[in-house]
Amino acid sequence: MPSEALQVLVRKAARALGRHGLAHAYGHVSARIDPGSFLVCAAEPMGLIAAGTPGAVVCIDGDLPDGVLGEVRIHREIYRRRPEVRGVARTMPPKIMSLSTLRLTPRPRHGFGSYFFPGIPLWDDPLLIRNDAASKQLATQMQDGFAIVMRGNGLITAGESVEEAVVRAWYAEDAARVEIDALSAGNNGDPAFFSEQEAKIRSTWSGRILERMWAFLTAGDPE
Repeated sequence: MPSEALQVLVRKAARALGRHGLAHAYGHVSARIDPGSFLVCAAEPMGLIAAGTPGAVVCIDGDLPDGVLGEVRIHREIYRRRPEVRGVARTMPPKIMSLSTLRLTPRPRHGFGSYFFPGIPLWDDPLLIRNDAASKQLATQMQDGFAIVMRGNGLITAGESVEEAVVRAWYAEDAARVEIDALSAGNNGDPAFFSEQEAKIRSTWSGRILERMWAFLTAGDPE
């Protein structure tokens, strides 16, 4: 069973995603408990999850429990395939959503975008994922990356912690903001993108980069 500390962490993650406009009535976030299970937030609007509201435990190799949202099967497939992943977020960032309707995803134009080099893949299907076959295909397309955009349907991010999955969701949305701004400026100038070497250097967590963004995103949380 999950510890109370993990329950609090998942609730804080959920509320942070809601507070910063990365999710509204829909979305969910989870954290791995052990090799065989994970904890997903309550099936409520993430920004409205109250202190003390428990999440649900899901077995990685079992069926979804009653009351758990259908798309949580995406989390299950990622955890099943990726033992290094310890957090997954399913969000609805508005600029990611707009860009995806053009069948585009953010490119590594700025520092936060470099964390997704060479770019975030696009799941080119606007329908909700409510079956195991589709969730397996999405996880396969994600490969060993940490994000995938769902056309007209939001974003999946993963991380080696739930904090990282949440921070990556914020980074992806900021990268989409830059992408849309750059595209709206037209073809003037000389577009710049991170090279592979630049991205390797820039996409670091040293210097408390992850911890500082997590502190920013969870500031004022009731727990």
